Amino acid sequence: MYSQSQIAFKYLNYYLTASNGKGHGIHSPFVFHFVKKILNDKYHYPEYDIIENLRQKLLNDQTILTIEDFGAGSSMNKSDQRSVASIAKNAAKQKKYSQLLFRIVKEYKPKTILELGTSLGITASYLAIANPDSNVTTIEGDKEVAAIAEENFKTLKLQTIDLVKRNFDDSLSSVIYYLSSIDFAFIDGNHRQEPTERYFQQLLSKTNNNSIFVFDDIHWSKEMERAWETIKHHEAVKYSIDLFFVGIVFFRKEFKEKQHFVIRF
Repeated sequence: MYSQSQIAFKYLNYYLTASNGKGHGIHSPFVFHFVKKILNDKYHYPEYDIIENLRQKLLNDQTILTIEDFGAGSSMNKSDQRSVASIAKNAAKQKKYSQLLFRIVKEYKPKTILELGTSLGITASYLAIANPDSNVTTIEGDKEVAAIAEENFKTLKLQTIDLVKRNFDDSLSSVIYYLSSIDFAFIDGNHRQEPTERYFQQLLSKTNNNSIFVFDDIHWSKEMERAWETIKHHEAVKYSIDLFFVGIVFFRKEFKEKQHFVIRF
């Protein structure tokens, strides 16, 4: 992965060169709507408080878990002792981006949602609460972390979440097989090029015209940047939006011209 200074330099370059995030100069009506009504939606939804109260509880939880890291870095650290608070601080998606995912799901109302990388369940909770009519399948390879997430879903009374406690590589094919479609996917795990591209290829089998895929940490490392380039230039992808910390792709066939947008967020 890049060092903190490298990330900071890359973010500064992104911030200075990206579209200003207000929609100016964006000629696509679809992306203009996305920027104005979703990216820049400042309304404080009451659901935010429900999930953020959970996050605060986790940030104060000093319970020690023995975890196994299946993603980048796992070759150096097969097992480690970490507190729930540390995982909530360092592994859970920041509320700015979790709430963006909430607004995307609230706007487009995907019925079938898939998340790779449950962690403590904060993002999955945002996805489920955004559209109570959806079915959310989320996969987490670490059983102790998954157990905490499962308790969090029960606490929030979120009954539309199916938690799969297995490694992505062992479970993704069978999970996808039983899904009728994948209307929305959030890929937050592994952070290496080959697995990320492979997961994308597997998910493609169940996309439809309205599917939306969101990839986390697309500028986390050279590998993730190469994966993002491969994904956004795939023939099935019509539009991509780079928000630096996440990348979003759309598959709508009515977009006749492939376009890539880098937008300040």
